Amino acid sequence: MKIVAYSKIKKMSPQLLVVDIDRSIEFYTKKLGFDIDFRYEDFYAGIIKDGYSIHLKTGKPSIEERQNRRKNQDLDVVFSIEGIEDLYEELSNKSIEFTQPLRKMPYGKEFYIADPDGYIISFLEEA
Repeated sequence: MKIVAYSKIKKMSPQLLVVDIDRSIEFYTKKLGFDIDFRYEDFYAGIIKDGYSIHLKTGKPSIEERQNRRKNQDLDVVFSIEGIEDLYEELSNKSIEFTQPLRKMPYGKEFYIADPDGYIISFLEEA
């Protein structure tokens, strides 16, 4: 009898190209409350919060792509959360760019922010 072993995904981390990794780390840690998970030399880092991570890599994000995604409200990362009103209030007291204020939708409450490179981060509390 042959035993079949299946792989298991343990973690998923989107990778964002950023112009200035130090600026991005500061944004995600100081404004959004992430911790530095690791840093590799001067061009790559992982940030983490509540077990969920984003990888940051120094590069040249496409300005045209960023503008198109923003115009169409195409999201780069969606975090499903609890306590969205509290988070919205907390972030409103910081110099963060909101691209979509807190709103109620049929599927829940959500708001979007932009990071320093124009990535659109969504926070969603599902209904």
